Amino acid sequence: MDIDGGRQVYLPRCNGDVDDDGRERRTGTVWTATAHIITAVIGSGVLSLAWAMAQLGWVAGPLSLVLFAAVTFYTCGLLADCYRVGDPVSGKRNYTYTEAVQFYLGGWHVWFCGFCQYVNMFGTSIGYTITASISAAAVKKSNCFHWHGHKTNCDQLLTPYIIAFGAVQVIFCQAPNFHKLSWLSAVAAVMSFSYATIAVGLSLAQTISGPTGKTSLTGTEVGVDLNSSQKVWMTFQALGNVAFAYSYAIILIEIQDTVASPPGENKTMRQATVMGISVTTAFYMLCGCLGYSAFGNTAKGNILTGFGFYEPYWLVDFANVCIVVHLVGGFQVFCQPLFAAVEGKAARRYPSLARDRAVLFRLVSRTAFVGLVTLLALLMPFFNSILGFLGSVAFWPLTVFFPVEMYIRQRQIPRFSTKWAALQSLSFVCFVVTLAACAASILGVRDSLKTYTPFKTKM
Repeated sequence: MDIDGGRQVYLPRCNGDVDDDGRERRTGTVWTATAHIITAVIGSGVLSLAWAMAQLGWVAGPLSLVLFAAVTFYTCGLLADCYRVGDPVSGKRNYTYTEAVQFYLGGWHVWFCGFCQYVNMFGTSIGYTITASISAAAVKKSNCFHWHGHKTNCDQLLTPYIIAFGAVQVIFCQAPNFHKLSWLSAVAAVMSFSYATIAVGLSLAQTISGPTGKTSLTGTEVGVDLNSSQKVWMTFQALGNVAFAYSYAIILIEIQDTVASPPGENKTMRQATVMGISVTTAFYMLCGCLGYSAFGNTAKGNILTGFGFYEPYWLVDFANVCIVVHLVGGFQVFCQPLFAAVEGKAARRYPSLARDRAVLFRLVSRTAFVGLVTLLALLMPFFNSILGFLGSVAFWPLTVFFPVEMYIRQRQIPRFSTKWAALQSLSFVCFVVTLAACAASILGVRDSLKTYTPFKTKM
């Protein structure tokens, strides 16, 4: 917000092909915003929920899904109000999450926010590359099992699939901006519905027809499935996986910046958040609970690639193809804001670069980014540990801490008042969960590295 003699100064509304800020007119609706949310939320996280349920059990598992959904919905509502300063229709825009933090909080918060946000976007790109490659390899593995028998050694080397996914992303990354990819996000949302529905259907069929795995109120049993220390760490890693399944606040403001106004973008985003979180939570409950019911405490880390399902092989193949297509779009949803930040900063520092060599700079920088992501995916192909780490890194600072702090500053809530204490308590509890999940996931990566050979990982 600009201040002139203590008065709020707003940018004027415009007619024609530009918005009130002089940029290309935004045309997004509640439906396109919901599609972006579903694309970002129902990603690789949904595939790990049966495993997470197995670690948590019938009580803590569903409860954790509900609690994470409620916290995400509430804090995303707070964050949506921070897109514009002052008036929700004509106030000055904050184009990115970091700009909102800079306006409301400033100081060290800006550096910390940028670090968490862009590290998580980068890490999510790695996670999506790993997951898409595992699913692509699973297609060939499924066909092998079908034609040669379930006892055949059909292990697939992941390296060529990771490289192929990176090559595809080099092409899609050349799209100038996030607004040009609405069609890809819509396709990806359809794909996410498809494979989540297939996972639910296969799990339900397995539960009905049997055999099913052993389940319990508390999940995996100490002394039977694992020891007591492993139980503690696996529980926290499972919470990290659940947190990852809801980590979309990181790009909420970027999604909101695609929405047309009036009505106020915050109202549109609240509606989109209600629909997006409701749909995803319903799918999560079905995927997690039915997957746990089908496979019990031995549920695999990835329900569609762990080969609890062999038949019908063509349906398993189709589900994994849907995952790959969805993650092609999901990769872009997370990476385009990162590209925009890097290229915007480069343009401000080197104006001639943006004017004369913008296309060349985009080609070189984005290709280099995808190359680095691909290399790191080749070096760290650990599904559940990586998801748990990414979820823990993003959840507390970006989904809880900054929205709460900005809301307190925006509404000028008195320190030590009842509402202030309630908000800070929420933030502290989420911080403790985040810290524990992060430690557990790092431990999981460490354990995986003990038996790992670079570029030789098979699934």
